Amino acid sequence: MTADDLYQLLKKAQEPKGYFFNGDKGWVLPILHDMLVNKARYGYTSCPCRLASGDREKDRDIICPCVYREADVGEYGSCYCNLYVSQDWNENKILRRYVPERRPPDKTFF
Repeated sequence: MTADDLYQLLKKAQEPKGYFFNGDKGWVLPILHDMLVNKARYGYTSCPCRLASGDREKDRDIICPCVYREADVGEYGSCYCNLYVSQDWNENKILRRYVPERRPPDKTFF
């Protein structure tokens, strides 16, 4: 599977739920590529914007789409890595602000 294949698959699955890809495809495709790298490395598509432990159970919260996406998009119009955004975010109808990390410090592995 390529990043383009994953893009098409996830777009069809996520847009009906109200989650859109960032309109900058040049931003999106490298993130999707890195998700596929993590899939090959760990066996699951952990968020490439966060450090995964390699333990699926410990990383369950950051398997994309992560458990923080809904709150991030609801509050900021974008998830932490700007992969998933709201339609208003894509259409510049809301201010694009920094999305802080919601993952608790005790779940980071460095």
